[in-house]
This record gives sequence, C-alpha cells and structure tokens, in this order.
Amino acid sequence: MSSTKLLQIGSISDRMRDALAEAFEIDVLADQSDRAAFLAERGGDYPAVVTTAGLPDDVLSAATGLKVVSSFGVGYDSIDAEACAARGILVTHTPDVLNDEVANTFVMLWLAVSRDLLGSERHARSGAWAKDGAYPLTRSIQGRRVGILGLGRIGQTIADRCEAFDAEIHYHSRSRKDVPYTYHDNPVALAQAVEVLVAITPGGAETEHLVSAEVFDALGPDGLFFNLARGSVTDEAALIQALLDKRIAGAGLDVFEAEPKIPDALKEMENVVLLPHVASATYETRAAMGDLVVRNLLQWQKDGSVLTAVPECRDL
Repeated sequence: MSSTKLLQIGSISDRMRDALAEAFEIDVLADQSDRAAFLAERGGDYPAVVTTAGLPDDVLSAATGLKVVSSFGVGYDSIDAEACAARGILVTHTPDVLNDEVANTFVMLWLAVSRDLLGSERHARSGAWAKDGAYPLTRSIQGRRVGILGLGRIGQTIADRCEAFDAEIHYHSRSRKDVPYTYHDNPVALAQAVEVLVAITPGGAETEHLVSAEVFDALGPDGLFFNLARGSVTDEAALIQALLDKRIAGAGLDVFEAEPKIPDALKEMENVVLLPHVASATYETRAAMGDLVVRNLLQWQKDGSVLTAVPECRDL
C-alpha cells in the first residue's frame, strides 16, 4: 500500500500513530512554527486529515486537495460538515463504540445525585457518622419517569439502562421513533412529563440552549437534570438560576458551555455532581474510538469509501 500524506490536528495515541504510519506520511499541524505559512505553502498537499480537535476554517480553506477527514468522537460540531459535503469531502466520526460507556456514566451520575453519593461519602470519611449520627435519607432511582432528549444511538442505550430500574421512558427527538416509549413533540412537554431529564443531543447551532429556563420550570422542583451531550445544549445561566431558586432539585453535568472552565456557582452547589467531560473516557472505549478512526482512513485509502460517515456525507 503506497504512502499518502496525512495532516494530524490535535493529539492522537501512540496506538493510532503506529497503525497509521504503516500507510500514511503524517505531519502534525501543531509542530509547524508558522502555521499560516505552512498552510499557504503545503495545505493543498493533504488529501487526508486525522483530527481530535475539529477542522479549523483555515485548514479547510487551505486544504484544496482534501478528500477525507477522520474525526475522533461521535460529535462533530467543530467540523463544518455541510461545507465539506459540498466540496465532496468525506467526514467520518466514531459512533456506537462509546454508547455503553456514556450510558453507564449517566447511570453513575443519576445514582450519585439521587443518593447524594458525594455527601454521604464525606459524612463517612470525615467521622461525622460517629459524631453526628446517621446520614439523611436520599431518593431512590427506582421506577422514575425518565425523559431522554435525543433518542439516537446513545439515547437508546440510556433507555436500555433505565429499563433495568423499572423506569417509565419518555423522549423527544427530531422525529418519532419506532420504540415503545412516550414521544413528546418539544423539550418543554417532555420535561413536564418526567422527573429525570437527560440531554444527549448533538451540539451545534440547531440545539444551542435547547434546554432553557422554560424547560427547567417544566421539570419542576423535584426534577433532576443531566447533560452528557454538549455544553451548548444547555442555557448554563438558566440552569444555575433554576438550581439557586430551587426550581429543580439537582443536576449531574459532564459538559459545560466554556470548557474547561466551570462556573463557580456550580462548584459551590452540593446538589450538583460535576465531571470533566469524561463520559467515554475509559481505556477500552478510547482505544475502540481510535481504532475506528484508523479503520476509516485505511478503508478510504483502499477504495475511496469509509465506514462511518457523518449524515451530511453519506451520499457522497
């Protein structure tokens, strides 16, 4: 198999690099001392891009010979997939391989918030149990009404997990699915019907602040909110205010609007569990994601096709 020039954006694992080096000549964008000059002079030399950090506009403009972009992650809102499709550029992502781990992380957050895992752990560790007595009662997750905002592959896996806890499952998606769950035609109606709301929609302009103050009001003072989608999906200021006003009972968040910055107000709340965008961050899942990134590029080099094109590029 002949070597093909490949531009790397962001960092990749040694496992990925070793697999790609057998078929590609890899140049790392971050290693270029003069990025603008490099792209102006050599941007057109790269038919392939591997990225863990999106596709910046300056790269897309300079890469006049670009044919394929293999992206690490299921979300691709940092890539202008429509512009790529218009130019005949295939964009791939890594769906399915992270479904289980993201769904498991939701269950972990749900249990942690409902059962006040962190507070009760502090109570035991600090000696307060012996000094002050038993920890206050918490709320069960059994038999709850759970609303899934975005019933895609990961949303369906979350639904599967929820069934183990005898949940009554509701959902909202861009279209009604052939599933035995209750459909709602907007996020507010979904929130009104449930006790637990989890956002697992794609990011981007179409879903920006989809979870709004109105959604939190509909969820109500006993409701719990979880976001494992993108920070942009939630109006973070509205979430903070809803928590401060006790218009919702708590939240579990893996993503934030200005990552890695997290508002101090959220850090100070004991009814909120915060994670640093780690829903899929296990050795096993990240290895599987990297392997799929590599397989997409090798498949493209072999015959011009890819395994997991994003929807905008599936007809190319």
